[in-house]
Amino acid sequence: MFFKPIIKTLLSASLPYQPEKIPPYIYIQKQSYVDVYMKWKKDSYYDSIEHIYKSVQLRPIISLKNCIVQNANGCVPISAISKRGTEFDIPIKVARFLRQYPSIFEEFTGPEHNLPWFRLTQEAAEIHREERKVYENCREDLRGRLKRLILMSKQKVLPLKIIKGLEWYLGLPEDFLQHPEENLDGSFRFVDVEDGLKGLAVESEGKRVLSMLQRDAMKKGVYFGGSMEAIEFSLFPSKGFRLRRKIDDWLKEFQKLPYVSPYEDFSHLDPNSDLAEKRVVGFLHELLCLFVENSAERRKLLCLKKYFGLPQKMHKAFERHPHIFYLSLRNKTCTAILKEACSNKSGIERHPLLRVRKKYIQLMKKSEVILKNRRFSNRFVESKNVEKDLDLDLDLDYDNDEGSSEITVCSFVEVS
Repeated sequence: MFFKPIIKTLLSASLPYQPEKIPPYIYIQKQSYVDVYMKWKKDSYYDSIEHIYKSVQLRPIISLKNCIVQNANGCVPISAISKRGTEFDIPIKVARFLRQYPSIFEEFTGPEHNLPWFRLTQEAAEIHREERKVYENCREDLRGRLKRLILMSKQKVLPLKIIKGLEWYLGLPEDFLQHPEENLDGSFRFVDVEDGLKGLAVESEGKRVLSMLQRDAMKKGVYFGGSMEAIEFSLFPSKGFRLRRKIDDWLKEFQKLPYVSPYEDFSHLDPNSDLAEKRVVGFLHELLCLFVENSAERRKLLCLKKYFGLPQKMHKAFERHPHIFYLSLRNKTCTAILKEACSNKSGIERHPLLRVRKKYIQLMKKSEVILKNRRFSNRFVESKNVEKDLDLDLDLDYDNDEGSSEITVCSFVEVS
């Protein structure tokens, strides 16, 4: 009994001062963190989405295509691009890479020194013109995607190298930032960031930015614009994938937690709470919604931790939520895919640029057929030449000695 007042005094002295009005999120974050582990399960449907797993091959093709069309004559000698393989992210010789796609790149002999030159085929040139029209018509949309990306960052500013690394995913043309007067509005400004790098910042317009999840929930009438309202993620379980009872109960409670928009301040969140995890999942959901293909290489996303206030183990968000994200291991890389975007019931609209990329992919497949036919034709011609040589040797043997079958047999063995 004597020690009770002393213990009470010591405890009260060690605890920090608690204000009378405690925000509601303090209570929410006191929920225990369930360290669940879910085994990865292969799903052939997501692994077979052509425009996702072909994207790795398409990117250097588009870069080379842009390099060729930027030339005044619409063609370039191989000497002008042969040493730029690293720039185009091509692991083999550039000439060999170009010859792998005869339906896109046409090879011809140049005017000097008999060097090989390359230009676009007629079909590829038509798709390129369509691509330029999409860029012109969607300039406002592309500008908005870039603005949203920057607004999700901690300081509302991103280094240009980060934006450059995400251009393909956002759908931005390679020269987008080279013409700021055409592509950027007054809310953007170039600034100096750390380490002497240049960055792009966005001025706050005072208007609240709603995420894709919030806009969709408003349409369904389950969200009314509050800052701490609960919004559930759309779940898309793979066939044959079952959660254990404990994990399933945790997921239901996770869905009931308040939704923290990636455009709102998150400094008050306990990084070890389920609420902080829901914020990370919401960020990744919004980020993949901004991407044209609604997917990206996971290693590219892991480089964003510093600028978006993401935890060190953010990769666990993909593993702990297989009903929201899918990790594809095709092409010897790990690609994160937003399942909702691949559903016919999704409210995420397909970007017009995706249709153009699919047309380029069709030309890639056409190139495979052309090369296959060439190999077959070459084998057929070679076999014909071999048959002619054999017939010629037999005729010569008979001419030398019409009655000698031994000479004929020996001659046949020698040729074979």
